[in-house]
Amino acid sequence: MQSHLLIGAASSGSGKTTFTLGLLRALKNRSLRVQPFKCGPDYIDTRHHRMAAGSPSINLDRYMMSELHVRDLYARYTAGTDVAVTEGVMGLFDGYDGMQGSSAEIACMLQIPVVLIVNAKSTAYSVAPLLYGFKHFNKGIKVVGAVFNFVASENHYSFLKQACEDAGVEALGYLPKRADVEIPNRHLGLSLDEDFCFEEFADRVAELVEKHVNIDRLLELTNVPESIHSPLEREQGVCHLPLRTAVARDAAFNFVYEENIRYLHGLGEVVYFSPLKDASLPAADFVYFPGGYPELHLAALSANKPMLESVRRYAEGGGRLLAECGGMMYLSDEIRDKDGNAYPMAGVLHQSATMENMKLRLGYRTLLYKDFRLKGHEFHYSRLAEQKNPLPSCAVAYTAKGVETDTPLYRLKNVLAGYTHLYWADPAGNEWFTNYLYGKE
Repeated sequence: MQSHLLIGAASSGSGKTTFTLGLLRALKNRSLRVQPFKCGPDYIDTRHHRMAAGSPSINLDRYMMSELHVRDLYARYTAGTDVAVTEGVMGLFDGYDGMQGSSAEIACMLQIPVVLIVNAKSTAYSVAPLLYGFKHFNKGIKVVGAVFNFVASENHYSFLKQACEDAGVEALGYLPKRADVEIPNRHLGLSLDEDFCFEEFADRVAELVEKHVNIDRLLELTNVPESIHSPLEREQGVCHLPLRTAVARDAAFNFVYEENIRYLHGLGEVVYFSPLKDASLPAADFVYFPGGYPELHLAALSANKPMLESVRRYAEGGGRLLAECGGMMYLSDEIRDKDGNAYPMAGVLHQSATMENMKLRLGYRTLLYKDFRLKGHEFHYSRLAEQKNPLPSCAVAYTAKGVETDTPLYRLKNVLAGYTHLYWADPAGNEWFTNYLYGKE
C-alpha cells in the first residue's frame, strides 16, 4: 500500500503551499520516500517542493498534457515511493473551462484522495456547508479529510471539528495563525529571496504540522493499492543522433518543467551554464534559455559582456536556440527596468523589453506552428516596447478559449523566441520540437 493525497482548497490563498511544504518536510524527516507533484503549469511551487522533499516535483496538467502522459508521469514517479503528495492549483474545481484542467479533474482521473486545506480566518461553524458541498458535489472526487489554516486557538478549532463531524468530513488538524509561517510574496508569486531562509522555514512549518496535524491518520485515510498506479507500457521513441544541450540555470533563469529537461537528457548530454557568472556558452548543439527573473539581475547580466558576446556569436553562427519569456528578454537589444533605465543585453533580437507600466499577462496558450499545436503557459509582467526590425511570427498564440493574443512565437533563422513557456515532453505533441532540434523542417 502507498499513501496518495491531493491537497485542495476552496480558493487560492487558503494555505495549500504552506501546508504542502510543511507536510513534505515532515514526511522527509520521518525517512519516508515522498514524491511531490503540482497541478497546473506552476514552475515556482515545484522548486519549493524539491527543496522541502529532497526530490524533484512533477507538473500534472491536463491542458498541456494528454491524459495518457499524465497517467504515465504519475505512475512512473510514484513507483517505489511511500507517499505521493500533489499540491492543487487555485480552488479544487477551478479549471480553464469549468472543471476541465482543474485539480479535481486530476484527482478524479488518478483516483487520488483529497485533503482540503480550509482558510478558517474569521469563520468557525460556517465551514460545515462548505465542507459538505465539496464532499458531495462530484461523486468522482473522494474528500477524506480537512486541515484548517489560520486557526486562532484550540477553542476555535473545537468549533471547526464540530463542523467537520456534522458535514461528514474528518478533521485532521490545523495550522495556527502565525506570521513566521507565511512565505514572502513578490510580483511573480512566491519567491526565494536571498534573505529568506527556506530551510528554517520548512523545518518550522514541519514542526507545526507534526504538532497539530494527525499525520498518521492522514496517511491511513489516503492509502491506496499500488496496482492502481502501475507503470504503463510506453512506445519506444525514434532513435536520434546524440544532441548536446546547454541550459541556462541560475538565479535569473529557472522557470523550467522537470519533464522537459528529462526529455532533453533522453536526446543526449545536458550541461548547464550561468548567464550571470560564466564567461561563455559551453559547446552545444542546442541552447535553451528558460524564463525566470532577469528583471531582478539587470546590472549583473548587462555587465557580463563576454557571455553576451558568446550568445550573440552562437546565434549569428546558426546555432539553434529557444528562448522563453525572460530568456527572450535577455536576447533583446536591451531591457528597461520599471523606471525606464536601459540595460544592454545580447542583441540577438533587435527589440526592447521593458518592465515599465507593468501589467500581468498569464494563462494557457496554444500556438499554431505549421501543422502542429504547441501547448504552454504565459506568465509575465514585461512587454516588448520596440521592435526595430519586426520579427517574423512563426506561430499565432491563442488562449484556452480560442482568442488570439498579441504574444506569438517568433523565429529568426534558427532562433525561436516568445513569451509562452512551452511543454514538449509529451510524446503526443513533441514532433514539432524534435523536428526543430534536428533541422527536419
